[in-house]
Amino acid sequence: MNTLVLEKSALRNNIAVVREKAGSAAIYGVLTGDGGGAGTVELARLLREEGIGRFAVAEVEDVRALRKAGLVEEEILMLRSLSDREALDQLIDLNAVCTIGSLDAALALNGAAERRSTVAEAHVQVDTGLGFGGFPAGEPEKIVNLYRSLPNVALSGIYTQLHAARTGGQDAEEPFHAFQAALDAVHAAGFETGIAHAAGSYALLHCGFARLDAVRAGSVLLGRCRRRRGDGLVRVGYGESAVQDIHWLPKGHNLGSERPVRLRRPTRVAVLPVGYQNGFGVTPAREEGLFSLLRRWWRGRRFTVRIAGQKVRVLGRPGAIETLVDVTDLKCAPGDLAYFDIDPLYARGMKREYR
Repeated sequence: MNTLVLEKSALRNNIAVVREKAGSAAIYGVLTGDGGGAGTVELARLLREEGIGRFAVAEVEDVRALRKAGLVEEEILMLRSLSDREALDQLIDLNAVCTIGSLDAALALNGAAERRSTVAEAHVQVDTGLGFGGFPAGEPEKIVNLYRSLPNVALSGIYTQLHAARTGGQDAEEPFHAFQAALDAVHAAGFETGIAHAAGSYALLHCGFARLDAVRAGSVLLGRCRRRRGDGLVRVGYGESAVQDIHWLPKGHNLGSERPVRLRRPTRVAVLPVGYQNGFGVTPAREEGLFSLLRRWWRGRRFTVRIAGQKVRVLGRPGAIETLVDVTDLKCAPGDLAYFDIDPLYARGMKREYR
């Protein structure tokens, strides 16, 4: 059985880094994508143990799972702006904080709360350039009107999603200023915005100016975000797999289906029952250009796993369900455990275990 191991000590280290970066700002633990592969409920419980009681999700089912798991007092923010009546009814019943990112969503939520003779809580979503949803920051009058015309909705917060392509985050300053202008417009109209948040994992590390009242920590918790030198983070998540078979192959033998390699010497080969269908060797395609291509090529040449405390080289590329490694100079046998780095977000068909 292949196992995805998540080290509690590494997670706690990253939580401490997030808390230091956040300063006095509140922290939302972002649990989208099954907690980045770490498990929605499991990661939420660990965050709660570390004093983080605000969560952000993207699915109604995630809210239900967290409430069922006993997280009944914690704030859960739904990051999707929804206008579906059934979904909104469920979110209200589950005491979730909704997102309003459009007029349709605003009217639908207000109507759902009115039918229940209650007041729903929501945050306003502002679009500062990504286009995924929210009221355009350049049209603040639409945002101000929400505070005037939703009697059955308590607007307790407002947020945006910042993105920056440049390493230092300088290009996030313009959208952040646009968001700040929207906040100023709400204040000028005599309303309180509630908790304002703009910084996700990237902005938390690179854009100190975006801290505001709260930050949203997602991939940074696993150390799998866009990093910076000396950030103190630790990569969380490694794979554990037992050697399936060992055999000798002659010099000149071809290995692999994609970009086959030819052996330069008689080689003792170990077969691991894990491949790219399990997420082994899979990385996000975030980088472009010649330099990033060269870097990926170099990483591929140095692709290794650890068996019996030693690094051994992967031969060729991982297959769909199996990977070959060179154990010519290593004393090992079938059943010995191999350890390898794997991003939890892409891990599939693996037992998840916190240690």
